[in-house]
Amino acid sequence: MIIEINKDIDKYQESIVLGLTARQLIFSIASIIVGGGIVLLLYKYIGLTGAAYVAVPCIAPIALEGFYSYNGMSFMQYWMRKIHFMIGNRTLTYISTESESEIQKYKLQENNTKAKKGKKETNEINEDTKSEGSNNSNKEEFEAMKNKMKKTIIGTIIGVVLAVIGAVAYKYFRG
Repeated sequence: MIIEINKDIDKYQESIVLGLTARQLIFSIASIIVGGGIVLLLYKYIGLTGAAYVAVPCIAPIALEGFYSYNGMSFMQYWMRKIHFMIGNRTLTYISTESESEIQKYKLQENNTKAKKGKKETNEINEDTKSEGSNNSNKEEFEAMKNKMKKTIIGTIIGVVLAVIGAVAYKYFRG
């Protein structure tokens, strides 16, 4: 008598119907219902092809929620985390535990005691202030990139909405 057991028990999935898990079956049925509803509602106005083009972006997230998994996260969990990291993350900055005034006092004291090496010390101070300026420019670059990403996402959403409105208007005025 031979009983087969999956070698990787963590990835075992119990199939309900046609090899689909309960989650996959529920989201498959939901995507079929939503897609069919959209096509039936829009068929009269923009035709079958236009209705299918509108339905696909609407049902894709529903279907992906049932089938897609990344590192144990569902599709929505993954994208919510990704959006959080793109938009919601705050900039990480390093703040020195040493007081800047103490460092400046130390550098001034060294400059006074070593008159011959004074030029070299002032060059180092200038380099330190340059590195602080580059840190600020990195923060500004990051904020600019974050704002650009927000504008891109909003522009994409507006573009999709305008495309749907244009398709409906075209079909309406055409015939």
